Amino acid sequence: MTHTPNLVPVYRSLAEIPAGMGPTVASIGNFDGVHRGHQEILAAVVNQARRLGICALAVTFDPHPERLLRPAHAPQLLTSLPQRIEFLAATGIDAVVVLPFDAGLAALLAEQFVHSILVDRLRILGLHEGGNFRFGQHAQAGIVELKRFGERFGFAVREHQPVHVRGLEVSSSAIRAFVAAGDMRRARWMLSRPFTVRSTQARGRGIGTRLLVPTINLAPYAELLPAFGVYVTRLTVSGRRFQAVTNVGNRPTFGEASFAVESHILDFEPIDMDEETPIDLEFLIRLRGEIQWPSPDALKAQILKDVAQTRRYFRLAR
Repeated sequence: MTHTPNLVPVYRSLAEIPAGMGPTVASIGNFDGVHRGHQEILAAVVNQARRLGICALAVTFDPHPERLLRPAHAPQLLTSLPQRIEFLAATGIDAVVVLPFDAGLAALLAEQFVHSILVDRLRILGLHEGGNFRFGQHAQAGIVELKRFGERFGFAVREHQPVHVRGLEVSSSAIRAFVAAGDMRRARWMLSRPFTVRSTQARGRGIGTRLLVPTINLAPYAELLPAFGVYVTRLTVSGRRFQAVTNVGNRPTFGEASFAVESHILDFEPIDMDEETPIDLEFLIRLRGEIQWPSPDALKAQILKDVAQTRRYFRLAR
């Protein structure tokens, strides 16, 4: 068992769950992004658990099931597992259960999943899910079957309808599409916070234990990144927040393509960090796409304009 920064227990297998933890109210899902729809469901979990005086759980999986079942079609994720756990903890739940998604779990029939995990281990009294919830081998069962199992085994199932924001149905796949297109505003509407990448700085740049220049390049990142372009961003490093302008792309003006996520900090002060220090990079708005400029001087002139626009954004935001 581990703990999140706000001391919510995280159980990383069924074996770690204390025998006396139940009964519980829970929601089960991938929770990628922990978006507004997830937040609404988990708020209902917490409310029911508080009324009953029992434990509120979020149950998720690692890795994402698609990475085992259909690796060629598995999505790049909005949130890393540590981020997901932190966002889940922030909803007010009492604990997070991370089930290792392996061949054994994938092979469980729907009834086996319900009996061995929900009933025997979690002692579920209430379960909250969206209408597209699927479970069991080959995703054989859905919300209708889940309600039948609930009647049989003595737990209540509440089906939640999709959440809409500004006329758009909230879902992880919709948010991924917005991020991939560089539409950070709509992604933010659905997430209820800016889309944020958590990484470290790139290795091999001769950086010691202090950052002395106002530029940070992120280390290679396997999950979802916004479309190539220039963004107004905010960096959090070692508890410090900085305004920044960030380029995502191949930097074509300087010859051979070289992909980078490079952030220029506007309100820079030297900070203690090394190549293992976590960096949270929030993408606020997209200023423009990536352009191959005719010369480095032309690029420098555009960078000055990007910086001026970024400063104006933060000035107006205040």
